[in-house]
Amino acid sequence: MGHLLAVAALIALTGTPALAQKAPAYHAPRTAYGQPDLQGNWTTATITPLTRDARFGARNVLTRAEADSLEKATRDQVARADAPTPPDATVKDLKNADCGADGISGLNCGYNQGWKDPGTTLIDINGEKRASIITAPANGQFPARVAGAVSPRRPAGARADNPESFALGERCLLSFGSSGGPPMLPLMYNNTYQIVQSKDEIAIDVEMVHDVRHVRLSEAHGPASLKLWMGDSIGHWEGDTLVVETVNMRPEQGLRGASPDQKVTERFTRIGPNKIAYRFTVEDPAYAEPLSGEVAMNATKGQVYEYACHEGNYALSGMLAGARADEKQAASGAPAKSGGGN
Repeated sequence: MGHLLAVAALIALTGTPALAQKAPAYHAPRTAYGQPDLQGNWTTATITPLTRDARFGARNVLTRAEADSLEKATRDQVARADAPTPPDATVKDLKNADCGADGISGLNCGYNQGWKDPGTTLIDINGEKRASIITAPANGQFPARVAGAVSPRRPAGARADNPESFALGERCLLSFGSSGGPPMLPLMYNNTYQIVQSKDEIAIDVEMVHDVRHVRLSEAHGPASLKLWMGDSIGHWEGDTLVVETVNMRPEQGLRGASPDQKVTERFTRIGPNKIAYRFTVEDPAYAEPLSGEVAMNATKGQVYEYACHEGNYALSGMLAGARADEKQAASGAPAKSGGGN
């Protein structure tokens, strides 16, 4: 009784309950068609990795101290990488010549911090800082592959046997990694998406390698024999959530060796004026169980610029020519020099 009187007295004095009240659910504004409005420019840039550091086990929500430490380390790394490089320095002179520290990566340290924009913060969903994008399996890792499942992504043989053996991003056909999706996953740069809605379709302009996804509303999938880049996507609304189901993806595009029979289900929910919770599940007979994940799409004022892939860039023909030169040298008994063959 004394406790209840104390609570009543506190309410009388402050005008508010002593116990914290849960914030009301956010309801997205509507378009002219009455749909939840997902339109705008959004970025998925984050330092949260796709798979989880084993030290966190099945725990995907970081403590405040853990999150602060990771984000501070990233800010410090970016500050070091942004420091001016002596104009007469060569690759061998760089303190980061191992191409792995402080924002330097790629062949001969080709990607320094000036090229990269992965963000400096962890994924934040409803105040929870995430340790990995993958939420299921519970350990934050890719599911085990079914015995006998074969990756269909590339033809057999060396990487530079022919143009088709190179990755889709190198050939300027589709985004690097899985930025274009589905699922749409962040990379080290170019993580902006523009969403435009009409009554019957939703278009998602993907910054990386100039891709545009088309999601048809209230339509059936096309024939299974017709395989499409980024798949055949149809969508419907479940309350404030856009649910997109994608099938019939080309075999070269599957996420880490997924099969052409995969189905990707995505859910876009605007959980605040400046944030969309993007959730996905990949169901694939090549995986022993479904793969699920979650990404925060944060509003950005930056516009989506053209990604002019390979305009004036002769890299692909150069790599093929280098591989042929290596083969010629190997046939003559001389050591290879270009390193382009594999």
